[in-house]
Amino acid sequence: MNKKWAVKRLTINLTSGEALKLDKYCSMTGRPATDIIRELIRSLTTEITQKEN
Repeated sequence: MNKKWAVKRLTINLTSGEALKLDKYCSMTGRPATDIIRELIRSLTTEITQKEN
């Protein structure tokens, strides 16, 4: 396996509704929750954009 192992392990608490939604999405796409969560994190914006006046 050539995958680089994670530098940080993260534990999250989900409501039952959130867990169900994640499980359904994973079932629909055939992808593991870890992949989905990583994709969502990568999509976050980390730069502050200033509103022009």
